[in-house]
Amino acid sequence: MKRRILKQNLLLITAVFFAVTFLSSCLKSNDDNNSNIPVAGLMAFNLSPDKSAIGIALSGNNLTNVPLGYTNFTGGYLPIYPGTRSIIAFNAGSGSSFTASDYTFNADKYYSLFVLGVEDNYRNVVVKDELDSLLPSPGKAYIRYINAIPDSGQPLVTVTDNANNVIHQNAAFASVSPFAEANIGSATIAITDNNQIQASRSITLEERKVYTILFTGVTHATDTTHSIQIKYIENGTLQTDSTSKQQSVAFRGQKASVH
Repeated sequence: MKRRILKQNLLLITAVFFAVTFLSSCLKSNDDNNSNIPVAGLMAFNLSPDKSAIGIALSGNNLTNVPLGYTNFTGGYLPIYPGTRSIIAFNAGSGSSFTASDYTFNADKYYSLFVLGVEDNYRNVVVKDELDSLLPSPGKAYIRYINAIPDSGQPLVTVTDNANNVIHQNAAFASVSPFAEANIGSATIAITDNNQIQASRSITLEERKVYTILFTGVTHATDTTHSIQIKYIENGTLQTDSTSKQQSVAFRGQKASVH
């Protein structure tokens, strides 16, 4: 499978299978079909309220073929070459960059890139998604959050499943929580500073699914698009390789949308 063919498939299919072992073996060089090249998986988000369309480049190569609108993301983990890469977010119309950083990606690992900020104060936040450390358990899912509200201070974030407080902590802007185990079924998510930020919603967690909660918007918004909202995406599904004596954990990434 050539590199360009894999990338086309990743953009076209509705479910992308990304086991950790698959990542390191399936992307091949266009120049040498017999040479496997290790890759990492990267999911990228535009969470900058005043950026209606952005592009993202890694060491000079565009990550996506289409701009990312506000609150949009790549829809799944895309294959990238590992190593230290320069990350540049740029305005899709003019091509002018507005934030840049470097990050070292490891082969066979998953990462999320969040482009954050507003009014000429932007940043790239990259986190390693520790998916290979999450164990699929009956009746359980995993959930985390990112506070992408640039003028939020440190609001209180709570996630409650049908039995427990899964998350209960103050969250500074740009903070990303670790994945926390939760019971499947209805979960209530809330964020509040007892003043300008008051939002909550309920979602349904499914077994072995992995979720990321997105707290978006700005407190001074005058329209619903940029008001404080709680959104979420499904990172994918944890799976157990029943053919392995060690029951190794694999991860099925998927093309998805923001809910």
